[in-house]
Amino acid sequence: MSATNNTAVSANEAIQRLVDGNRRFVTGQFALKDLGNDRREELVKGQKPFAVILTCADSRVPPEHIFDQGLGDLFVIRNAGNVVDPVSLGSIEYAVEHLLAPLVVVMGHDYCGAVKAAVDGGEVPGSIGAIIAKLQPSVEKAKATGATGHDLYELATDENIKATLAEIKESPIIKHFLEEGKVTLKGAKYFLKTGEVVFF
Repeated sequence: MSATNNTAVSANEAIQRLVDGNRRFVTGQFALKDLGNDRREELVKGQKPFAVILTCADSRVPPEHIFDQGLGDLFVIRNAGNVVDPVSLGSIEYAVEHLLAPLVVVMGHDYCGAVKAAVDGGEVPGSIGAIIAKLQPSVEKAKATGATGHDLYELATDENIKATLAEIKESPIIKHFLEEGKVTLKGAKYFLKTGEVVFF
């Protein structure tokens, strides 16, 4: 995997592309995308995604559709609860350092099953416990506000997005690129019913 010589995009331009694409998704007015042989052949030479998206593995949250983007546009990392671990962090670092992606987005979503499981507690089988353990500090922070019910689930989701962003910022590679002004980190939340993404 190596970067191509595509025109560099600034972080602000990358955010605007995502905002515009999400607007198209919400309104159902999708852009025409080149998914044909020529585009695939071009991508064999390398990739130059304009944004990295760390998001939930939930099947209702596909970033390429939500942001109405095509082949080679987004570098997507997905896991239940959009948490960061050494593997996902290494993927983000690769995209920033080697592919020179100017934007990293951590996108959670409402009605997240992983967050609900962490809030509700109880025994979980197998390696699912590792996900719950990763979410637990955000859940405790949300519970400390006194929130209950659906509000608690959503607040825990928001806290998890913030915690994940903070953890990514601790990476020496990401920290260097932030200091150089070569990457921007943003939080985002996707709303299942409306299809809207809110950045923060």
